[in-house]
Amino acid sequence: MERPELSIAVQRAPDEVVFQLAGEIDVLTVTNLTAMVNEILLEPPARITLDMSGVTFCDSQGLGTLVVLSRKAQHARAVLALANVGDFLLRVLDITGLRSALMISSAGPVRSDAAP
Repeated sequence: MERPELSIAVQRAPDEVVFQLAGEIDVLTVTNLTAMVNEILLEPPARITLDMSGVTFCDSQGLGTLVVLSRKAQHARAVLALANVGDFLLRVLDITGLRSALMISSAGPVRSDAAP
């Protein structure tokens, strides 16, 4: 059995950090995501966006982690938003009642074409 993977690409802008996620968010992959978001929260931007367009699976551990990270961001006076959430995940969030606990952006993250 292959180990599920979650690749995380980070884009930084002055007021926003975007995490582009691809793969599975589950008990085996949440540790890395948590560590990366916690590192950003040491000097938090105004907004942290988790781009979920490449996410293929999210288990209960993944859902719980998203809620915990959202609360940690609030405590750090930052906004954590999910962008490009797929229908399967929206349905799971509705079924579990967690949709109201997370900020879901209808638009994708703002991307800058300017070179750093």
